Amino acid sequence: MVDDGGREVVVDTLSAEELLSRAQGLVPVAIEKAQDVKGFPGRWKMIIEKLEQIPSRLSDLSCHPFFSKNALCIEQLQTVLKILREAIELADLCVKQKYEGKLQMQSDLDALSGKLDLNLRDCGLLIKTGVLGEVTLPSAVASTSTEPEAASLGNVRELFARLQIGHLEAKHRALDNLVEVMKEDEKNVLAVLGRSNIAALVQLLTATSPRIREKTVTVICLLAESGSYENWLVSEGVLPPLIRLVEFGSAVGKEKATICLQRLSLSSETARSIVGHGGVGPLIEICRTGDSVSQAAASCTLKNISSVPEVRQTLADEGIIKVMINLLDCGILLGSKEYAAECLQNLTSTNDNLRRSVIEEGGIRSLLAYLDGPLPQESAVGALRNLVGSISTEVLVSLGLLQRLVHVLKSGSLGTQQAAASAICRICSSTEMKKLVGETGCIHLLVRMLEAKANDAREVAAQAISSLMTLSCNRREVKRNDKSVPNLVALLDPSPQNTAKKYAVSCLSSLSSSKKCRKLMISYGAIGYLKKLNEMEIPGAKKLVEHLEKGKLKSLFSRK
Repeated sequence: MVDDGGREVVVDTLSAEELLSRAQGLVPVAIEKAQDVKGFPGRWKMIIEKLEQIPSRLSDLSCHPFFSKNALCIEQLQTVLKILREAIELADLCVKQKYEGKLQMQSDLDALSGKLDLNLRDCGLLIKTGVLGEVTLPSAVASTSTEPEAASLGNVRELFARLQIGHLEAKHRALDNLVEVMKEDEKNVLAVLGRSNIAALVQLLTATSPRIREKTVTVICLLAESGSYENWLVSEGVLPPLIRLVEFGSAVGKEKATICLQRLSLSSETARSIVGHGGVGPLIEICRTGDSVSQAAASCTLKNISSVPEVRQTLADEGIIKVMINLLDCGILLGSKEYAAECLQNLTSTNDNLRRSVIEEGGIRSLLAYLDGPLPQESAVGALRNLVGSISTEVLVSLGLLQRLVHVLKSGSLGTQQAAASAICRICSSTEMKKLVGETGCIHLLVRMLEAKANDAREVAAQAISSLMTLSCNRREVKRNDKSVPNLVALLDPSPQNTAKKYAVSCLSSLSSSKKCRKLMISYGAIGYLKKLNEMEIPGAKKLVEHLEKGKLKSLFSRK
């Protein structure tokens, strides 16, 4: 660079005060030169207006006590000097009419105007972000600082500021550094993160450079996984660019964007927004063609979305049922299969049309095949429970569904046992089915479930037994089990948490015709429980307690 006296000056060696002084001296020179130009009056008028704003911005910068020690401020002053020099040179060319061509000069002036806009904006952002309040220490000084954490926080603030200020290559470097810092010290990054930083990151997701988009979505993915910034990310408009990356991004971009959506879709409101922004189609395509990690993230995202009842038909219209069934059969990762089973369970929980669609697409066989695998089976059994009411007895028998449910009751986790018992309740809609279920030997397994710690499991087991006991052959099976009466009497507990009591009353009423069973009920304290349930107006409690007390009175007289 050459100063006004013709001497060579290396800008990088100047202090902040020297740079500020030179910039303040060049502004009037640039304005005067621009005013002398006769050609391109419209363009030069806009340039002059922007040049006239520079002094106030420089004044704002210089008012900060640490501006002379901040690397960003020094870089900004260097850029101001460069732009002012360029304005003077272009003005001289226009005055002397020594430019190569009119169109080229118009392009150069438009470029200068854009640089002035960017510079004025960056100066404003430097003040707005508060980064001038941080002293950027040289690396040698920072390594010996007695306050490393404070220095680190300042560096993180500077990195966030650089995401909003300067040219694209500088933002590349800032993103690289930010990713490394987050990997090593995520706590410090999150400590200084503000909403404006989130907005800047979201804006970079739409950059023309694929590399910028990849690095940005990596940072946003880390923020989403931290679990603290979902609301800010969504409110700043992160969903549309994420969905575009899922659809058109590079392999890395697709993977990171899908993982972001997986985390954000945990919110029902955000799940609806993903559907509203057209995210279902790209996610389904990832399930069809994506790599293992992307496929698992996409299937989990769709599973989260399927938990929202009002969007399930939209999912079905996009072809989700066939894709989820295919994942059950051919998912790359075991997790993808598990998410697919959960998704099918959600889809079939309330909608008869979707149940029929799953059955027509062969979902029953795929769910049964999934039960033979090593994964948690609760969702698959839950999906089958939703479907059994829409399947004929012949199909149930031919597919061996009853035997699978009995196997789950024998060896499954409590959650899968509960889902299996619930499926049995739905199957028992006819005398024929109740007889078939009783013949599988599941009654004794259901009686054992009455001892479960989970109230929901006890309730569904009692409900299944109550339904089965309308047949005499099944009642005999219940009577043969020595634990039936004690377990059922225990479920007469009147506490509000016990939701199985009405089914226990029904089961015991069916057994009360047996003298032996009545004696057992009385010996385990059923009368006291039933009197309390009668006060609570539980159906059948009054009649059963009267029956037991009458039998007790007859027994007393017979002994006398």
